[in-house]
Amino acid sequence: MRQRYNDLNSYLRGIFGCRVQKITIDAGLNCPNRDGTISYGGCIYCNARGSGTGAHAEGMSVTEQLMAGKTKLSKRYKAEKFIAYFQSFSNTYAPLDKLKSLYEEALAVDGVVGLSIGTRPDCVTPEVLNLLQGYAGHYLVWIEYGLQSAKDKTLAAINRGHDVQCFIDAVQATQRRGINICAHVILGLPNETRADMLQTASLIAKLGIDGLKLHLLYVIKGTRLEELYRQRRYRCLKQPEYVDLVCDFLECIPPQTVIQRLTGDPHPHELVAPRWSLQKAQTLSQIRETLIQRYSWQGKFYKRMR
Repeated sequence: MRQRYNDLNSYLRGIFGCRVQKITIDAGLNCPNRDGTISYGGCIYCNARGSGTGAHAEGMSVTEQLMAGKTKLSKRYKAEKFIAYFQSFSNTYAPLDKLKSLYEEALAVDGVVGLSIGTRPDCVTPEVLNLLQGYAGHYLVWIEYGLQSAKDKTLAAINRGHDVQCFIDAVQATQRRGINICAHVILGLPNETRADMLQTASLIAKLGIDGLKLHLLYVIKGTRLEELYRQRRYRCLKQPEYVDLVCDFLECIPPQTVIQRLTGDPHPHELVAPRWSLQKAQTLSQIRETLIQRYSWQGKFYKRMR
């Protein structure tokens, strides 16, 4: 059967010839949208954990987190190699010496073949990009930028703290150094239409982004979005709506773009709504089935869009 999209596991196996898994790391870093540099509130969907595991607060070092992840993922997936994924908050938002120490601690762990650095487009400097460029000569290096939407109005509404041009500038500076870029996009943001979301797809395609993560906007406890949801000022997407939007988005994305994620993984005890977002396997299955039913695939309409 035809592969409907360019998935991450196949991409990694093609490079390394074996199963490769990301290990999530909480490095204890912060975010300028929470510490007062830009804002104190953060994005409306983000709580105090910042999508983190809490491992740093529990006293676990980067090495300890990686060793624990290796044990778990080797057993579950028969993984042989690993990517150190710095996920929580903004992982280029610290002094250069500290970042260098964190990254090199991760790369020193046996079996780690690369880095994936989650951050904001307003949190990269030429010095940080030069550091990552140096690692890219010997390891697989990805930098993951949160875009979320290509509409400045939406970014302001979700208190993102940067505009679309900031993302474009960061992408171009990163591309000049030959570092792989993954963009994060959220579907179902307040007041966004299907046309708005496909405008974001068009920007991703135009910029030649190497990788893409799609996320459902779900409501978690302790966020401004929860307040809006309780006040009935925000409606969550239904599962069929989300599935259709993901397929629409994929059809506009270049076929070579690596699809690193098609939906998120909310912490069950933090989730307010929608409850169907916990059914990840079902959602992924429906996406694949919908692509088949449409006789569609990633990049089907890409040439038409250019």
